[in-house]
Amino acid sequence: MSPSRALCFAFLVTVCGVPASADDRPNVLFIAVDDLNHWVGYTGRNGQTLTPNIDRLSETGVSFTNAHCAAPACEPSRAALMSGLRPSTSACYKNGDNWRELIPRGYSLNAAFKNAGYHVAGMGKIYHSSSGGLDKNFADEWSEYPAVPRGSQSGRAKKNWGYHEELPLDMADDDIADYHSVGYFVDKLNEEREEPLFLAVGLIKPHLPWAVPRKYYDRFPLEEIELPPTRDDDMSDVPLAGRKTGIRTDHPQFLKSGRWDDAVQSYLATISYVDGQIGRLLDGLAASPRAENTIVVLWGDHGWHLGEKQRWRKFTLWEEATRVPLIVSAPGVTPAGTLCDRPVDLMGLFPTLCDLSGVETPGHVEGDSWVPLLNDPNAAWDGVALTTDGRGRHAVRDGRWRLIRYQDGSQELYDHDADEYEWTNLADDPAHADVIAELACRLPDPASEAPASARQKKGTKAGKNGAGSK
Repeated sequence: MSPSRALCFAFLVTVCGVPASADDRPNVLFIAVDDLNHWVGYTGRNGQTLTPNIDRLSETGVSFTNAHCAAPACEPSRAALMSGLRPSTSACYKNGDNWRELIPRGYSLNAAFKNAGYHVAGMGKIYHSSSGGLDKNFADEWSEYPAVPRGSQSGRAKKNWGYHEELPLDMADDDIADYHSVGYFVDKLNEEREEPLFLAVGLIKPHLPWAVPRKYYDRFPLEEIELPPTRDDDMSDVPLAGRKTGIRTDHPQFLKSGRWDDAVQSYLATISYVDGQIGRLLDGLAASPRAENTIVVLWGDHGWHLGEKQRWRKFTLWEEATRVPLIVSAPGVTPAGTLCDRPVDLMGLFPTLCDLSGVETPGHVEGDSWVPLLNDPNAAWDGVALTTDGRGRHAVRDGRWRLIRYQDGSQELYDHDADEYEWTNLADDPAHADVIAELACRLPDPASEAPASARQKKGTKAGKNGAGSK
């Protein structure tokens, strides 16, 4: 599809509501990256990171600099994005709250596209499961979803869930599952089909263990590693409910072992590996007959702490655990190489892809379409990003502020214009009462929130820590 034709299509669908023919509908390349935080080139968050292929995609579309997950854990984040139901609606709050039991059949993004006549194929980790594969109870919502040819956790297990110990560096790119997933999707892009494609690419790295071939570590010499900015007194103004969040055992271990820089090197190396696989995918698209008629989206399912606020992994409501990379490249619609600083959360991806593709957005979907921002990244926008980490535990992020409110009513407020690492909690400062009141209006109504699962109410280890680190 030529750029002018694509622009006309998008206008007819999103403004006039006129459906296009099946031959005119764009394909969708839907790239989910597990555990990838905002350490990608276009955000400028970490100058050490090397993501030339993510940056290449960024140069073709709109990249969001203030995008956040709906929940800071794999299972609830993916369930929310793929179903259109926020955690406070579905009750899928934590890892271990089985999305299969909480999301009604037929509610999924893939089902919406399949019902609209798309050939919907997936591989890798799209929903949350140990294998990343197809759940038999939801098989009819996909056209095909074969198992990944290689194990999703390639590389032998290591201490500390694979941060840095005993790295199996003598391995090849194709020893890791993501390499084979990319090959599968490149083949799909070249298949002859009359119907348009929706391809759900579930890349598993940089999920632990951070085990990738030696060449990726060599790009980040250990003696040159810079640690994230931190403060020893960071928790001094955080309420008790906040101090209890996240995995609290990792950081003391890293301080004791002296191997914090090893872990940062490993994360950077694993990002570099997955960026290379994204490059293979983009090269495959460019060489395919679908190159000019394919919407590409890339998103991370949640952020990742590497010592900031004395935390590792996710499972918190702070910036490092919620902020994600998000890029949308739609031929003829998105201005190339444009940054959008408007606050959004991943709930908007479902309706946005429907709008861009001429698929009717189901009535249950709770997110707002970003099409106005894709047409003009500087357009007026009154949306905020809402992240939920359990019943009654939410963060609201606008263009400047982050408000966190816990189930006991305690709060944190951070001014990102002056405090990008959230070191100074302003919630008790009367001067900011109006800011808190305005942001609090965007929180879910406590009376309407879905009840938490029994395992959360009992305060099990899984409930406290997000059901482990998967």
